[in-house]
Amino acid sequence: MAIVQLEDVHKKYPLGKTEVHAVRGVSFEIQRGDFISIAGPSGSGKSTILNLIGCIDVPTDGRVVLNDTDTKGLKDKEITSLRHRFIGFIFQSFNLVPVLNVYENIEFPLLLGREKVKVKEKKEWIDYLIDEVGLSQWRNHRPNELSGGQRQRVAIARAVVKKPALVLADEPTANLDAENSHNILRAMVHLNQELGTTYLFSTHDEKVINYLRRKITLLDGKIVSDETMTPQGRLT
Repeated sequence: MAIVQLEDVHKKYPLGKTEVHAVRGVSFEIQRGDFISIAGPSGSGKSTILNLIGCIDVPTDGRVVLNDTDTKGLKDKEITSLRHRFIGFIFQSFNLVPVLNVYENIEFPLLLGREKVKVKEKKEWIDYLIDEVGLSQWRNHRPNELSGGQRQRVAIARAVVKKPALVLADEPTANLDAENSHNILRAMVHLNQELGTTYLFSTHDEKVINYLRRKITLLDGKIVSDETMTPQGRLT
C-alpha cells in the first residue's frame, strides 16, 4: 500500500531575476514499511523532495499525496496537523533542546500535541525507545554531555515517539564517523522492523546503501534510476 505518492512534481525557486528548477517532473510511490533513500549529489533535489513530502514546502506543479490525503490546497492548520500526526523528522544537526535531558528531549513532541497519553504508558514507551537506541545509562544526560552518535540516537527516538507512519531523515549520518553511522542505521532498521515505520532518507552517504531496500537517484532534479536493493547490513 502506497503511503506517499508524488505525481509529476515540479519545484521552482526565484533567484534574483532568474528561476531555479530544483525538481523536474518527479513521480514515484513509497510503500508502507519501506526503508529507502533519495540519493544524488549536492543540488540534485534530494532535500527539496524531502521538504515537499514533509509539507515544509509546496510544489509549483504536480501532486504530493500522503496517506491518501492530497496536500494541495490544505490550510496551514490542516498541514500542521497532518505533519504532527503522520511524520517524524531526523535532521543531520540533531535539533535537540539543550536544557532537556535524553528522556525529556524524546518526550517533547508528545507535549506539543493534543492527544492525551496516560503517564504510565508514556513513560513505558519512552523507556522502551531509550533502550532500543542504546541510551539507558544516559537517560538523564543533556545533549552537551553526549557524543554526536548518541545525540543522533536521541533524535531517532524522538522522531518515532509519536508512532508516525513515516520518518524523513535528512543526511542523518553526515556528521558521524563510520562506527556511529552503522550504529544509528542499525537502530533505525530495528525500529523499522519492530514498529513497521516507513523510513525515507535523503543522502549521498555510501554507508547507508547497505541498509536499503530501494534507492532512487536524482540528477539535476530528475530521477535517473530507481533500484531495488538487496540489504547487506540489516538485522536478522
